[in-house]
Amino acid sequence: MIEAMGKVYLVGAGPGDIEYLTVKADNLLQQAQVLVYDALVDEQLLQRVSPDCLKLDVGKRGGKPSTPQAEINQLLVHYCQQGKQVVRLKSGDPFIFGRCSAEIQALKAAGCAFEVVPGISSALAAPLLAGIPLTDPVLSRCFAVLTAHEPEALDWEALSRLETIVILMGGQHLAEIVHRLIRQGRSRLTPIAIIRWAGTVNQQIWTGELGNILEITAGLSLSPVVIVIGEVVGLRNYLQPEKIPTEQLTITKTPSPVTMTANSQLPLNGKTILVTRAVGQSSQFCDRLTAAGATVIEMPTLEIGPPSSWEALDRAIATLAHFDWLILTSTNGVDYFFDRLTALGKDSRSLANLKIAVVGEKTAQSLKKRGLHPDFIPPNFVADSLVENFPEELLGKKVLFPRVESGGREVLVKELTAKQAEVTEVAAYQSCCPNSIPQTAELALKNHEVDAITFASSKTVQFFCQLINSKFTNLADVLTGVCIASIGPQTSKTCQELIGRVDVEAEEYTLDGLTQALIVWAK
Repeated sequence: MIEAMGKVYLVGAGPGDIEYLTVKADNLLQQAQVLVYDALVDEQLLQRVSPDCLKLDVGKRGGKPSTPQAEINQLLVHYCQQGKQVVRLKSGDPFIFGRCSAEIQALKAAGCAFEVVPGISSALAAPLLAGIPLTDPVLSRCFAVLTAHEPEALDWEALSRLETIVILMGGQHLAEIVHRLIRQGRSRLTPIAIIRWAGTVNQQIWTGELGNILEITAGLSLSPVVIVIGEVVGLRNYLQPEKIPTEQLTITKTPSPVTMTANSQLPLNGKTILVTRAVGQSSQFCDRLTAAGATVIEMPTLEIGPPSSWEALDRAIATLAHFDWLILTSTNGVDYFFDRLTALGKDSRSLANLKIAVVGEKTAQSLKKRGLHPDFIPPNFVADSLVENFPEELLGKKVLFPRVESGGREVLVKELTAKQAEVTEVAAYQSCCPNSIPQTAELALKNHEVDAITFASSKTVQFFCQLINSKFTNLADVLTGVCIASIGPQTSKTCQELIGRVDVEAEEYTLDGLTQALIVWAK
């Protein structure tokens, strides 16, 4: 028997936001069996891998605990030799201060296949996103990129003569950088920009001169930052979009690259919306909000996985001919039911004698992707109206209801049973709370930069509150002034119970309806 060959992909994640990830990198993430990633990699990228992918955080952030490089090398070799497809995800570009050489040497020594996938380096992206050109026909005919991780090892006499300098990993050594450049004859009036969290929703920019930048940034956390030094920094005021005010010597917060070019006429322009969702869920809702002008921060609050046991579902699938109706109330229910049907060697022909009822437009669309059309969709797209508007007498009808393992629609089951239907509930999937909050979401909430939070299910409300209570001492303080937006009555009820209020509820209980409700709220 020939064992499957593993391969390691050394992939550049880009400067931050998922929009700057290359198509090839995204494809590799979705196929990865093992993900080995650095601390500075954006949380959104980690959601691109499959639920069964092994994710290993190896740190690699200045001043923070990190896995020793030799141990990282061994991890890559170990999983590659097991026949796994391994993605080594690095912030920016793998070959820009990424220590790729040590990892490649270890892989070559072990006979492991590997490939390097370029990424957009923050050295290039951060100045661009701050409106600073690195070259100019008059002011900058060259630029140098360097790391200030070990400033004493650099030739400051040579560097001081260059027109433009881009410095990575220099936040902790800003005072020494300024001192050495001025000592080598660089003018104290030389413009300087410090760009923090470039390419993310938390991007911040400080501009000044070598002579006063230490005063401007006193007491601030300058990690991770990209530092740009040179006359081109002064062009920033002239190259910004006219509708975005910029002021030298003051901090300019840029919520995201989207807002730098946003149309002020868009209804959600200037609004930052936190979207709670399931891990790995489609970003179509976020795309709708972004198209309406919003800055969107994604916060996964729900992890979906297989049930603790397939036994009940398998037994139901084996006896499908005995049921009259199949009820599906979520896209997860559709996906896990039909995936299990396929895993057992069956297909949609097994449902020939069944009628199918679905709750919600998205659930109906998910079913149609399987080549099937629902026989019944209740009005208002909510489960509460399913029994009330059921198209036939339920007395004696045998109903199969694949659902979440716990905390699902108990009311629906009670109402069906009250109409004397014979309901068979089976666990098709389970949901649980993620272990952490993405750093972008945590910082935005902490700094009160969020205008609205959306909830599309009761479970997202429950797990959101659980995550917030694990990080912050007072939920009410975190949500002060934040609009709580719900997709429908059941979700609103949970918001009232756990948060104490609902500010916006969709009239049509769909993501399009929720988008429209937010647009009305923003006017």
